[in-house]
Amino acid sequence: QVQLQESGPGLVKPSQTLSLTCTVSGGSITTNSYYWTWIRQPPGKGLEWIGSIAYSGNTYYSPALKSRTSISRDTAKNQFTLQLNSVTSEDTAVYYCYSWPSDYWGQGTQVTVSS
Repeated sequence: QVQLQESGPGLVKPSQTLSLTCTVSGGSITTNSYYWTWIRQPPGKGLEWIGSIAYSGNTYYSPALKSRTSISRDTAKNQFTLQLNSVTSEDTAVYYCYSWPSDYWGQGTQVTVSS
């Protein structure tokens, strides 16, 4: 069974870069037709797709966040990483990593943007 685990700082200062890593076990991030995704849920709001990295390494980003977002991968470590630049309090959320089409979720990690 595929398992995903997010890791990274829980507190980021405004204007800095949020960086999270998702470690995948039980499956390879290069598995054909799989997309590895970052999703977030701000307090009191719904789920928001941030972006995805495909099995091929191609990346796809939310238009609303594209200018500040970068998703990369380390195939040797079977990890993929989110970087979100110039964060503000609006970026405070629970961040999840997710795999499609297998529909596996990480447990989520709270990230708070505050000085």
